[in-house]
Amino acid sequence: MSSVPSAGQVRRRRVFYIPGYDPIHPRRYRELYRKESAEQTRISGYSVTLKPKTTKGPYGWHVSSEQEGEAVEADVEVLVWSDIVRGSMSNSIPATYAQLARTAWTYIASGVLWRLMRLRKGPVIAALYPVGMLLAQLLAALLLVWLGWRLGGLTGWPLAALAGMGAGAGAAVYLLRWFRVKDGTFFAYYLMHDYAYSARWRGANPPELEARIGDFADRIAEALSGEADEVLVVGHSSGAHVGVSVLADLIRAGRVPADGPALGFLTLGQVVPMVSFLPEAQRLRADLHYLCARDELSWVDVSAPGDGCAFALCDPVAVSGVAPATGKRWPLVLSAAFTQTLSPARWAELRWRFFRLHFQYLCAFDQVGDYDYFRITAGPQTLAARYRDRAPSKSRIDRAVSKYTDMGAP
Repeated sequence: MSSVPSAGQVRRRRVFYIPGYDPIHPRRYRELYRKESAEQTRISGYSVTLKPKTTKGPYGWHVSSEQEGEAVEADVEVLVWSDIVRGSMSNSIPATYAQLARTAWTYIASGVLWRLMRLRKGPVIAALYPVGMLLAQLLAALLLVWLGWRLGGLTGWPLAALAGMGAGAGAAVYLLRWFRVKDGTFFAYYLMHDYAYSARWRGANPPELEARIGDFADRIAEALSGEADEVLVVGHSSGAHVGVSVLADLIRAGRVPADGPALGFLTLGQVVPMVSFLPEAQRLRADLHYLCARDELSWVDVSAPGDGCAFALCDPVAVSGVAPATGKRWPLVLSAAFTQTLSPARWAELRWRFFRLHFQYLCAFDQVGDYDYFRITAGPQTLAARYRDRAPSKSRIDRAVSKYTDMGAP
């Protein structure tokens, strides 16, 4: 075996994973990788072993893999912004309802909601779900107040009616608090906070996220100056548009060396239009416009129509209306095709578990096609080499839909 990898071959890789809007500790992703890689290796016949991380980042793990007759070492690091997510989540019920009103107004008054509905119904329904669920909870609470007043009024005594209303109000408060405590089942508050985070700033990045994007760029730039054969950035869900800005900043600043590692960008289950369609998202629109034409990286976007929480097969550059007039190179839009890459039994088990399906890109497939998360992150080919001859999905949506196509200064 030659000591020098040939073009497109990887023996050492750095992987930077950018989560979506998720308040959970990053160790969750390590355990998910451990569990699902074990299942995929059982199905596919290669080997993946996790070890403690060897890099200085705060959260990550080391992967040793034998695939296609080649040994590969990879260091995976989670780029953490869960603390920002937790800080954006309201701790009070009234504040969450205030977020609901502001968010609904932002998306409806700007016309963004109607344009998103022209893309995919699934993620729009997912966005409307917390609104409907929270309003239903509020209606149920108000019904308890009304019932208390009516039942008290049956006595004919005014004070009894007031007492009944007070009892109903107490029951209403208890009910709203119960729903809040059980949100791990209903996900109404969590999703409301998610959509409210972008809507509050009308698509602009809040200062704390801008600062974290700079930190992420520094970590990746350090890896690009190292000895890896490939540096792979993975953005899942909301992490996809964060990754777009990180990489656009790196390339603009000349921090991607021409003779350095191959740079790959993998976006999974992206929700870019939820942000890029908003009025003040000039920064993201400019980054999409810039990144889609660069030759310093390879960008592959993977989604699946079965994922109701993602804008499946929607080219994030094209639908945002910011593709250059001279044409674009990226992203290569591919389908994970859950109905084909999951067996009928597995698909039947998962198809109504919407939030679990949104994470399927990070999991094992029992009828794996040409998308395999563990071959991409731990296998012997660069992202560019793996998909060099792959045509984009015929079902992709690549027409401009956004009303707001203005961009900030580069």
